[in-house]
Amino acid sequence: MPEQARGKRLGLYALLTADVFSTFGSRFSLVAIPWLVLISTGSAAKMGLVAASEMIPYLLTSVLAAPIADRFGMRRTSVCCDLGSAVAMALVAAIGQLGFVHLCLLIAVSGGLRGVSDRTKHVLLRPTTAESGIPMLRVTSAYEAMNRTSGLIGGPLAGVLVATIGPHHTIWLDAGTYGVAALLVGLLVNPAPEPEVDTPVKEPYWRALRGGFAFLKSDRILLGMLGMLFMVNFFQYANGVVLLPLWVREEFGSATGLGWIMGVFAAGSLLGNVLFTIFATKIPQMLSFFVGAAIGGAPKILVLGLTGNLTVVLVVTFFAGLGMAGVNPVVGAVLYERIPVELQTRVFGVVGAVAVAGIPLGSALTGASVAGIGLRPTIMISALVLLAATVIPLAGHLRGITRRTASEQQPTPAAQSTGE
Repeated sequence: MPEQARGKRLGLYALLTADVFSTFGSRFSLVAIPWLVLISTGSAAKMGLVAASEMIPYLLTSVLAAPIADRFGMRRTSVCCDLGSAVAMALVAAIGQLGFVHLCLLIAVSGGLRGVSDRTKHVLLRPTTAESGIPMLRVTSAYEAMNRTSGLIGGPLAGVLVATIGPHHTIWLDAGTYGVAALLVGLLVNPAPEPEVDTPVKEPYWRALRGGFAFLKSDRILLGMLGMLFMVNFFQYANGVVLLPLWVREEFGSATGLGWIMGVFAAGSLLGNVLFTIFATKIPQMLSFFVGAAIGGAPKILVLGLTGNLTVVLVVTFFAGLGMAGVNPVVGAVLYERIPVELQTRVFGVVGAVAVAGIPLGSALTGASVAGIGLRPTIMISALVLLAATVIPLAGHLRGITRRTASEQQPTPAAQSTGE
């Protein structure tokens, strides 16, 4: 490879590596922070509040801070946000007896900065890829594979680290991953500015938002899918940051099991993505969406309420990962198919905001529920509500398929006359 081409690709390799470090950091904090709150306070409600304090700023800044990043520069914004996240997490690790309110504030700062950083790295991917000369499809495939592999390794590793060196030292490593990401982007990622193009005049923000909601309300299929995504996100994230850590501590007393469960789910998702890529054209889109949500949602929560056997939980979790792998690709394909090009930006924004709104809400309410009625009842209620929210639409979809098949098989009046 010529030296000039190798130099241009270095920025892309550095950006992808920085994203891998960020993913590792996210997995470390996803295990270490809830476990830290659990062992220091013993409060399920506080676990839910800490998770919400991270995700609400993350969701808000990933959407609302884009204009600021445009003005400040994507690369500079990414570096500053990663450094800020590193400082926030280092303070959490360094201050041993940190009060709960101060912990929430630092976690909120880190979550908000990470939301901006993740968005800027996604934006930087296109110019660095164009400069490298590597086809975009190959880069996005590698990006997805690296992300999922990082999650596959990061979950079990985080559990082992928390169990062996403790949550505070694991959070130090979390801070270090953000520092490494900042260095990689700051020193090695510097794509040439893209040529300016004439852009149409943008309509006012609130008018565009109303237009997105109006279109969504008129499409019953998209509205139904969005409602199911809201419910899945509501219960899935709450399970990961509240119910699962509490269950693992009650059954085993060590965070190692938590890491293994997260890793097995990531392994199922990775295999599911491969299988879905191969067989996607052979399976009806909507059927794979409904079946995937039903398999990937409630069973991995329900099993926690039915058994204390880790092997059984790991098996069910693996198949849940397989099922969930088919959900997001179908959502993306349906969005592109059903939404006109001129409306995609505003409707995509509305869909994303509503779908993930259940994440902080679910973690806070689930924590309060555990504090009020206990762990096992909350697990069973969560699982059964999510089961109903996914199985009832699946049953309705199957009934629709049956009716359509029956109507297609019935002879038309003309055919009946001919037969006579």
